[in-house]
Amino acid sequence: MSERLAALREQIDALDTQMLALLNERARCAEEVAHTKLAEDPNAKFYRPEREAQILTRMQALNAGPLRNEQITHLFREIIASCLALEESMRIAYLGPAGTFTQEATFKHFGMNVGTLPVDSIAQVFREVEAGRVRYGVVPIENSTEGVITHTLDMFTQSDLRICGEISLRIHQNLMCRHENWQGVQKVYAHAQSLAQCRYWLDKHLPHAERIPVSSNAEAARLVANDDEAAALGSRQAAPIYGLQIVQDSIEDNANNTTRFLVIGDQMVGASGNDRTSLLVSTRNRPGSLYHLLKPLAENGVDMTRIESRPSRTTNWEYFFFLDVRGHEQDKAIHDALEKLRQDAEIVRVLGSYPIAIM
Repeated sequence: MSERLAALREQIDALDTQMLALLNERARCAEEVAHTKLAEDPNAKFYRPEREAQILTRMQALNAGPLRNEQITHLFREIIASCLALEESMRIAYLGPAGTFTQEATFKHFGMNVGTLPVDSIAQVFREVEAGRVRYGVVPIENSTEGVITHTLDMFTQSDLRICGEISLRIHQNLMCRHENWQGVQKVYAHAQSLAQCRYWLDKHLPHAERIPVSSNAEAARLVANDDEAAALGSRQAAPIYGLQIVQDSIEDNANNTTRFLVIGDQMVGASGNDRTSLLVSTRNRPGSLYHLLKPLAENGVDMTRIESRPSRTTNWEYFFFLDVRGHEQDKAIHDALEKLRQDAEIVRVLGSYPIAIM
C-alpha cells in the first residue's frame, strides 16, 4: 500500500470517528426534544413533516458536493428517522404486499427501520389509521404518465383523515421471470397502471404475450414465482422477495415516470415555506358553478396546480372537486380565498397543508 493511500485511509477513519460522535450527539438532542415535548404536552406529536422538510432543504442548499443532493437527502432522511425512533416508535400502514412501489415510497420517506403494516387495499390503509392501529398511512395518489388514482380521492369523501405529507418516487418498471428466457413468456402480470406505463415496450418486445392486470405488482411477482411461462412487472425490491430474476430493467416508456404518494394521518402540519394545500369542494349543479369555485383563487393570486372531479355518488350529475394549490392554508392569500369560497360552495374542506415532496 502506498503512503498516500494509507494516509487517506487514516483520514477517513478519523472522519468516521468524528461523524459517529456527532450522530450520537444529535441523537441525544433528539431524546431531549422528546422529554421537553412530553413535559409540555403528554399527547405531543413527534413527527413534524414541516421541520423535516426545512432540514432537508437547508442541507441541499449547503451541499457543495461531490455528493449529489438526492444522496444528501437520502442520508439525512435515515439520520432523522433513526433519531425519531428514539422519540417515538411509529408504525406505518401502506398498500401492500411487500415489494410494492408504495412500500418503497414508505421507506424512502420514513427510513428503512420504521415499523410497517402492509394491507390489501387503499380503503384498509385509511381504516388502520382511523382505528389508531398505526400512526400514519401511505397511499398512491397520481402517476405522471397515467394520471390520478381515483380510489384514493374517493376515500377522502368518506374519511376525516388529513394529508400530512407527500412522497415523489421515480418509478422504474422491471421485467421479472423465474429464468432468463424472457422472450418466450406467454403472460405478463402487473398492476393495470404498470402495464399502461410499459405499453410501448411490451408492444415491441412481447407483442403476443397476454397482459393480465392484478391488484398489485407484488401480487404479480407472487404469481410468476410459480409459472415458468409468465413474467411480472414491478420494483427491483420485489425480485428477491419472490425468488425472481430481473431480466430487463427500466422498461417504462417515459424515463421521467414518477408517482406521487400521500402520507395520511390525524394531525395538522405547520408551514415549511414550500407547501401545498389540497382541498375538497362541492357545489350545486348550476351554470357557471365551476367558474364561481375558481374565481376566489384567481382574485387572491393563488396558484392552482391540479383539479380533479369525482361524482358525489349521492345525487346524479353532482360532483366533488379536488384542488391542489401552492402555499399553506395559514397564508393570507389562501385564507382569504377560502373565506370567499365558503360563501359560494356547499362544501369546502381542507384535506391538508403539507410540505411539497423533496426528491
